Amino acid sequence: MSNTPTVVLVHGAFADASSYARVVTELLADGTRVVVPPVPNRSLAADAAYIASVVRQIEGPVLLVGHSYGGAVITVAGREDNVVGLVYLAAYVLDEGESLGELQGRFPDSPLAEALVYTPFPVVGSNEPGIEVSVDVSRFPEIFAVDVDDALTRVLAVSQRPLAGAAFGEPASTAAWKDLPAWGIVASADKAINPDVQRFGYERAQAKVTEVDASHLVMHARPAEVVRVIREALASVPV
Repeated sequence: MSNTPTVVLVHGAFADASSYARVVTELLADGTRVVVPPVPNRSLAADAAYIASVVRQIEGPVLLVGHSYGGAVITVAGREDNVVGLVYLAAYVLDEGESLGELQGRFPDSPLAEALVYTPFPVVGSNEPGIEVSVDVSRFPEIFAVDVDDALTRVLAVSQRPLAGAAFGEPASTAAWKDLPAWGIVASADKAINPDVQRFGYERAQAKVTEVDASHLVMHARPAEVVRVIREALASVPV
């Protein structure tokens, strides 16, 4: 069993695993083992449980990387025994018992708040539909990816993976950063998650922070910076 951590890249809301494409290319070129699972985006507890199940099946140590809502997911899933560190990318970092809505509510809204679209979806076993949240396709480029290639951004805008609205009010059952080393990238030009929300969470987690002049999709806009921080974490985590 190798002691070199496997990097598990966890995407956020309104995105999918392909959002890490440029980062994966660089990590694979390093010889790093990478797993990029799909996140169901249906509830914080369920999404974290799914990612935790992926982590448990990996032999050896794991470095969890979470973007946006994925930061909340890895904060809970990071309690798995083989997780050795957490990397947050333009992410929510929740405390135990805290929800996305509670954390966001401490700060002024970003432009994302007025660009959200709410759509019902069927819930198996229930007569009541769920509500999923996505971003107005016409607003997606300016809010999420103003510094990303226009052609790619148009594709991303129409291929969003929505987030169930219930996830915003669901409290985190635990906070793995209390026992693990953490790194965080602040996307200082972010119009989706207020950069001060990111800074607050990272400071609370005592993360090593890097500020990057980038939009919310920092993995597309500044992949070299993201890879640099992941490499730093890989070289620093206890194994």
